[in-house]
Amino acid sequence: MKTLFKIIGLFLLISSYNVMATTDPLTGTYKTIDDETGTAKSIVQIYQKNGAFYGKIIKLFRKKSEEQDPICDKCTGKRKNKKIIGMIILENLKKDGKEYSGGTIYSPKKGKEYDCKMWFENGKLKVRGYVAFFYRTQTWIPQEVKK
Repeated sequence: MKTLFKIIGLFLLISSYNVMATTDPLTGTYKTIDDETGTAKSIVQIYQKNGAFYGKIIKLFRKKSEEQDPICDKCTGKRKNKKIIGMIILENLKKDGKEYSGGTIYSPKKGKEYDCKMWFENGKLKVRGYVAFFYRTQTWIPQEVKK
């Protein structure tokens, strides 16, 4: 009987470790806020895959007069003429202390890729895209997914 309890306890310990190891505060959905206009632009879902973080656009906030499911006409390479909704715009970010860095962010609006780093500040996600010492920082607001 003691052996059975030890086995069950070990199983519960391993199960809880696996949940903790795969959950990171960065994973989830975020409303992106344009740093130039202050308006909401999209909802991005950030997920973890093979030890790195990725993000894809799952919703766009567009005027009724605009195409609701547009194709990226400024994109190049693998994103050329692809739909923006579903597009992976964050790639290969790794956790480095309190920051996430080493990856890239893609701007469908400009058709350009930038080095990227992220960090949490006052409960919001700061997202910085940069080339050399030129950068822009956006604030992304965590969103609860409604089921």
